[in-house]
Amino acid sequence: MVSRLPLKQQREIEAIGGNVTALGSREHMSYTYDALKTYVPQMVELLIDCVRNPAFLDWEVKEQLQKVSADINGSFRDPHQLLLEAIHSTGYSGPYANDLFALESAVNCLNSTVLEEFVAEHYTASRMVLAASGVDHDKLLEYAEPLLSDLPNVSRPTEPKPIYTGGDFRRQGDSGITHFALAFELHGGWLKEKDAIILTVLQMLMGGGGSFSAGGPGKGMYSRLYLRVLNEHPQIQSFSAFNSIYNHTGLFGIQATTVRCCIRKHHGACIAIWESDFAIDAIDIAVKELIALATPGQVDKVELNRAKESTKSAILMNLESRMVVSEDIGKQILTYGERTPLGHFLKVVDEITKQDIAKTAQKLLSSPLTMASYGDGNYLNFPEALFSGSCYIVHMIYKLLVYISHFPFIYQCFICQATIQSAGGSIQSEVILVRMAL
Repeated sequence: MVSRLPLKQQREIEAIGGNVTALGSREHMSYTYDALKTYVPQMVELLIDCVRNPAFLDWEVKEQLQKVSADINGSFRDPHQLLLEAIHSTGYSGPYANDLFALESAVNCLNSTVLEEFVAEHYTASRMVLAASGVDHDKLLEYAEPLLSDLPNVSRPTEPKPIYTGGDFRRQGDSGITHFALAFELHGGWLKEKDAIILTVLQMLMGGGGSFSAGGPGKGMYSRLYLRVLNEHPQIQSFSAFNSIYNHTGLFGIQATTVRCCIRKHHGACIAIWESDFAIDAIDIAVKELIALATPGQVDKVELNRAKESTKSAILMNLESRMVVSEDIGKQILTYGERTPLGHFLKVVDEITKQDIAKTAQKLLSSPLTMASYGDGNYLNFPEALFSGSCYIVHMIYKLLVYISHFPFIYQCFICQATIQSAGGSIQSEVILVRMAL
């Protein structure tokens, strides 16, 4: 939606044969254009026109809002996406708690005027970076300067600091499958560069995935969660580590799916057995795996080296894409004010030790716990669960405290706010404070 008529814009893009995308995250909006180098002047002009002169036509806004509503409805049918959003909305207070997918009521409030005000407030010179890959820097300046030189120099506002509180989110379903996620905060985010890189290696070290590997035999099978969890428990359908790293904060945790019906061998035959809900046991397993990371001596050199090599491989593979490179340049300029050489990141990865892994895991476990679950759970069947949505989280925290009582480096308060969501709305319980005195 730019100053050009939509049809004219489409014709220009078709003539070039490029790939144009617009993406939004919790901290950035990005507009990217991928095409042949000979079309750089047209690409730069079109991108800048999109940012500076958007034409929010009423009919086009309505059409896009219908598509957004459909996308939102589809996203919340994905349990993994639902849990990741719930971890943020429950674990944080403030801007980081805002959902990536707006509520239907919020979407209905959008119109051309609201969008114009948003662009005027946020699309300013101090918040904007034009980054490119595969083009000479002086040439890029030559094309962009006449189009951007008249932007007013507005000072960049102070970024709001993240407020992490921890908490508990639950939504019940009747599918025979339970999805849950446990997460902890690592304060600092990308502004504490080494900690953020260690967190990335930590995810590679833990690994995990589904009980069936669609990527071919051996794909990721040597990660800790495959060897220690997925290979041992047929009730677990998926079990994997995840992280979300931002400028000032980061999340790390384990996301899992358990089933009540599993296949077991009995006298040489495979039979389906309907078991009691395994989710509670899977939570215990997840906690034990996280605590093992924080215990010195529990990670050996071979698996750490494998995780470091996997991290470097993933970085280099991602940077094979020109679009990823240009996006990386833009984000680094906005975060650090400069682009850090690739060799620096690879060197930091190489220098990570087993002590760094244990120390970072200890920092994670000293932060409040955030838990989200969705699906079939027996712990929601008790009447008292509807009266006070805190009974299960207390049980789970109690088990966690029993585990971590053996580790003197953990002495954090757990503040949990429990919420049960159902078709009839939500019931919010009292805030629980459990304090450890070690």
